Amino acid sequence: MPGPQPQRFAAYIEGLAEAAGHADRHNPLKNYCTGLLLPGERKSVEPMAARLAPENVRRMHQALHHVVADAAWNDEAVLDRCLDFVMPAMLRRGPVVAWVVDDTGFPKKGRESVGVARQYCGEVGKKDNCRVAVSLSMTTEKASMPVSFRLYLPEPWVHDRQRRKKTGVPDSIQFQTKPDMALDQIRRARERGIPEGVVLADAGYGMDSNFRSQLTKWGMAYVLGIQKNTTVWKPGEQPKPAPARKGNTGRPRKLLQRDEQHQPIAVKELALSLPATAWSKVIWRQGVKQKLQSRFAALRVRPAHRDYWRSAPHPEEWLLIEWPTGESEPTKYWLSTMSADIALAELAHLAKHRWIIERDYQELKQELGLGHYEGLGWRGFHHHATLCIAAYGFLVAERSRFSPSARFGHLGLPTPSPPPDFRPSGSPRSVRAA
Repeated sequence: MPGPQPQRFAAYIEGLAEAAGHADRHNPLKNYCTGLLLPGERKSVEPMAARLAPENVRRMHQALHHVVADAAWNDEAVLDRCLDFVMPAMLRRGPVVAWVVDDTGFPKKGRESVGVARQYCGEVGKKDNCRVAVSLSMTTEKASMPVSFRLYLPEPWVHDRQRRKKTGVPDSIQFQTKPDMALDQIRRARERGIPEGVVLADAGYGMDSNFRSQLTKWGMAYVLGIQKNTTVWKPGEQPKPAPARKGNTGRPRKLLQRDEQHQPIAVKELALSLPATAWSKVIWRQGVKQKLQSRFAALRVRPAHRDYWRSAPHPEEWLLIEWPTGESEPTKYWLSTMSADIALAELAHLAKHRWIIERDYQELKQELGLGHYEGLGWRGFHHHATLCIAAYGFLVAERSRFSPSARFGHLGLPTPSPPPDFRPSGSPRSVRAA
């Protein structure tokens, strides 16, 4: 492979292959990563085999299928090796800004593919038959990279022994909420020594008070989405202290109090009550065509979630509210434990920084075939996702090195054409593989 970029790619995938262990896996794993980066609309095993080895599609297909569906290599070990290569390249261009928690959906028909259930799917914007995975991404100001990725297993799957056995779900996998899964991913990232950033996530995570409190225990600041019905105490207010004990009998009361005249308020109601002077126009970054801007207000409030079971009020946090010009009411709300003296523009910038990972998932899905794996099993789903992320990691490193515009099909990789009569399984006879 001539040229410095193909040489770097060869060294990179050699390192990934070594992390996968047994020597028999090396060539198939390297071929799989190469196939993911080659041009082509479909990145499932069969079309990739046809592109990689048009003269012997069957043998290549068997090798690729085995390494992704059957071989027992460790996903975390391969992703760790990927990060050893990608992280220094990212950090040369700037420090870590945030860790972004997100989940992504994969529409899927039937009920036999691991994790498939009727649940909310962001890709289609509604509940649908799909799989959902939870991820954690490391981000700088200009680049981002998933560092952890795991399938969410709905409760019906957890208790279905037959489907678990058929799809190879490990016995160790029990039901976890998405916020609990995210906490596990964050815990491991901290143990691994990845430079920490502000934790960003949408309301699916921000509404979980245990998620917020655990981040605070770890000393990690956050900017987390919440829903408009979330209750807080108005600035300067808090629940009443426990009343003094009457006489000398009985235990002293410790729990905070509310009454009809002293209640927390929903953040939407609080936002609507603010004067016009509370709102400021903020530009949070330069977009492709224009500056991205909106109206924001930020207040110091105390969350009210179940504080009647507490002896001390929740600490003050920022309530950040977005109300774009022309909208009839505010559209987004966040709670944040950033410092009390942070500027409004910086707080809004952090809240909006979560969207940096959109390009990751757009390219992982559209260019690298993250959702194209056609197998049913737990191992294959995660192996395919790991290799997609690892292949994407090389592009992230190359962009961070010197070329933000580095794209697929420009890595100097050989791109043989599939056999002229090749058709992937299940396709009409008139349709050839992309």
